Amino acid sequence: MAQSLTKIYVHIIFSTKNRVPLLAESIRRDLFRYMAGIVKTQKCSPVRIGGTADHVHILCDLGRTTTIAKLVEEIKTGSSKWLKAKDASFRDFQWQSGYGAFSVSQSSAQDVIAYIDNQEEHHRKRTFQEEFRLFLQRYGIAYEERYLDE
Repeated sequence: MAQSLTKIYVHIIFSTKNRVPLLAESIRRDLFRYMAGIVKTQKCSPVRIGGTADHVHILCDLGRTTTIAKLVEEIKTGSSKWLKAKDASFRDFQWQSGYGAFSVSQSSAQDVIAYIDNQEEHHRKRTFQEEFRLFLQRYGIAYEERYLDE
C-alpha cells in the first residue's frame, strides 16, 4: 500500500495544577478554541474540546505521525503561555504534570462528544478525581493513588 492511513480517536483529560478552579466560563471558549488550533498544528484533528473550571477534555483524531505525549506537551505549553499573556491573573498558572489518554472507537465517538458537552452536569454529581478514577478503572489502567492528588 502506497499510503499510510489512520483513524485513531483519543480522549485526553488533564487538570489545572492541584485542581484549582481557575478556568472561568468567560475564558473557556477562547481557551478551547486556542487549544484546537494547537491540535491542528500537531497534524491532528480536534473533534471536541470542553471542560470545567479545573480540567479539560479533548477528543481528537490523532495524526499518523504524532505521539500522544508530544501532542499533550504542546497543548499544555502553548495554552499556558496563552493564558499568561491573556491576563495577569494567570501569571502563575500551571497544568498538572500528568494526563490521561484513552482510546475511543468510531462507534463511541458521539457518546464521548456528548459527555464532553455535558461536563457541567456530570460534575454536579462527581468530582474530577472521581471521574478520572472511573476512567482509569474502566480502561483497566493500574495507578498509584498518591499520584492522583497532584
